Amino acid sequence: MTSHAPPRPRVMPAAEPAPRRVLPAVVGVAAVVVALAAVTTAAIIDGAVPASHRAVTQLDLGWVAGVAGVFLCAPGALLLHRLPRHPVAWVLLITGVHWALDGVACAWLAYATLSDPALPGAGFAFWLYQRLGASLLLSLPLILLLYPDGRLPRGRWRMAALAGLATTALLPVVLLFAPSDLAQADAGGPLPAPFAGLNLDLTTIALPAAVWNPLLALAGALVPVSLVVPFAVVVGRYRRSAGDARRRARMRWLLWAAVVDVLVMLATTVLPVAWTSINLTVAVSLTGIALTIGIIAPQLLDIDRLLGGTLLYAALALSVLVVDACVLGVASAVLGERLAERDAAVLAMLLVTAGYGPLRQRLWTLVRRLVRGRRDDPYGVVSGLAEQLERQDRPEEQLVAVAHGVAAAFRVPYVAVEVDRPGGESVVAASGVAPADTEVLPIAYRGETVGRLVLPSKRGSLSARDQRLLGDMVRQAAIAARTAYLAAELQRGRERIVAAREEERRRLRRDLHDGLGPTLGGVALRIDTARNLAARKPEEADRLLRQAREDVTAAVADVRRLVHDLRPPALDDVGLLGAVRQQADRLRAPGLTVTVAGADLDGLPAAVEVAAYRIVSEALTNVAKHARATSARVSLSRSDGDLVVEVADDGAGIPAGTPTGVGLVSLRERAAELGGDCRIECPDGGGTVVTARLPLGADAEVTS
Repeated sequence: MTSHAPPRPRVMPAAEPAPRRVLPAVVGVAAVVVALAAVTTAAIIDGAVPASHRAVTQLDLGWVAGVAGVFLCAPGALLLHRLPRHPVAWVLLITGVHWALDGVACAWLAYATLSDPALPGAGFAFWLYQRLGASLLLSLPLILLLYPDGRLPRGRWRMAALAGLATTALLPVVLLFAPSDLAQADAGGPLPAPFAGLNLDLTTIALPAAVWNPLLALAGALVPVSLVVPFAVVVGRYRRSAGDARRRARMRWLLWAAVVDVLVMLATTVLPVAWTSINLTVAVSLTGIALTIGIIAPQLLDIDRLLGGTLLYAALALSVLVVDACVLGVASAVLGERLAERDAAVLAMLLVTAGYGPLRQRLWTLVRRLVRGRRDDPYGVVSGLAEQLERQDRPEEQLVAVAHGVAAAFRVPYVAVEVDRPGGESVVAASGVAPADTEVLPIAYRGETVGRLVLPSKRGSLSARDQRLLGDMVRQAAIAARTAYLAAELQRGRERIVAAREEERRRLRRDLHDGLGPTLGGVALRIDTARNLAARKPEEADRLLRQAREDVTAAVADVRRLVHDLRPPALDDVGLLGAVRQQADRLRAPGLTVTVAGADLDGLPAAVEVAAYRIVSEALTNVAKHARATSARVSLSRSDGDLVVEVADDGAGIPAGTPTGVGLVSLRERAAELGGDCRIECPDGGGTVVTARLPLGADAEVTS
């Protein structure tokens, strides 16, 4: 016997308590508030410290370091709000608060040592700024190891990463417990005089110098070594991200931050010492922002263009500085003995400005063109495009030139230009390989969409001015290409008209020669034969005359058919509106009601009347055969110098993807022959609406 336990009630997972979701956001906001308060406090204190005392203490402005803390806390708080459990968010937040408080400690240390004896808290400020501040070194390897997904590497690399973190933490730990005199001696400089009376050994462990000196030397030497593993981890993650576009973009944001940090550090070697703290603040701030963007929205900007532009501009700036220094040095060396030092420097500056200045401007323009294309030279872009268009004869070649010109001018990796042809078709020319995400922009002219422009969806590098120039450029080029298509279509239309005229003449000749001519000849022979037989055989003569009469009747029918093909007689008998009503009566199918309405149709050109009649006939034929409609409406009216012909029904409409038939093509061709147009639409409510606009100009010509 098998026993069955009673079913256990299903326990639904409890929703995460609201405080757990709100707490990270509150912590992030609180950290930003603390950092801002620290910056404000440090700025107030810094304002009370004379510059001379700051020079003696060798202390930087505390509020500058506090600004770096704010720019770490703000992106850290944003990242914490979006991803509450992401370790990088907590690293940014804690580091930012520490940096801001470090700035307050620096400012208070400078202010407190103005007095003799120093104000209370000076020793603690020194400990917080000089000793505990060394722990900020841990933030860099931590971020490198945790970015971008917040997890340490796996396997053997995890042990190497932990070992690297331990070696990085060795220096901050040693500085916390080493005697101040030994730590200052290891730093390579004497202790500033205002700090002499302070208690600087708040956490010192009394060990002999023989122990601390090797530890300080080892800890300092291991700091750069400890970054080897984090950098190796970053390189490995970067290489593994080749197949993942989003992860690749994240790693490139980290790479851009590293490039910026290196450039800022290089700038400190040529800028005054007073700028060192400011440069460090800028580097730290940009790093925090870049890391947050890389984790939350790595595709917010085109990081590839940003990274490439940063490298190119940095190379340009470095080359300019090197060449300027060389030219200035040579000029000073050559002219220094003949002129005073100040005059030699001024003359050298003039020589640099006059000789190298134009070359430097050209170099700068060249680099900007490599990075940004020719968008800064709108006239050059437009004139270059016009020159390319003049060299091309075929519309397809013009569109290709437009696509290549836009891609080169704006440094866009992919451009596609699509222009609508008058017959409803479209022609596309592309430059580059289409990315996964694209954006389609309409190209409009006089309120009508003449084509489309396809660009990558990531267009953050194009400003509003760039986009206006791009739109104007492509619109003008597309109009030129469409004009070429219209000219080609006009030539083809003329050829069709001539061909249709000659074909009509051939048909008339054939019908007259093969039909009407032999018939009339046979009638004449029968009449002659009847005359000869009238006296002797009147019955036979009467039979021949009856046959002759039947032949004449058939000939008259052929003549009427020929006349109707040339121009429907009803147009001359009852006018366009009456002829359309007669045609509607002939084409009316069972269950279909057709109404015809029109006004102000007197004095229409003959060609317009024939085209309108043919368009209505073809449209009603399609309604009767295919639409399964119960009612149709035909309206004819004048509007703005055109005859507007509209045929609407309540049928099934035209299914999407249905190929264009001969009848629908003929509707457009008849309207286009007069310089008009014909649109075939299927409204959302059902049915089909054919709308043709036929110009009423006196020069309109058509072959019916």
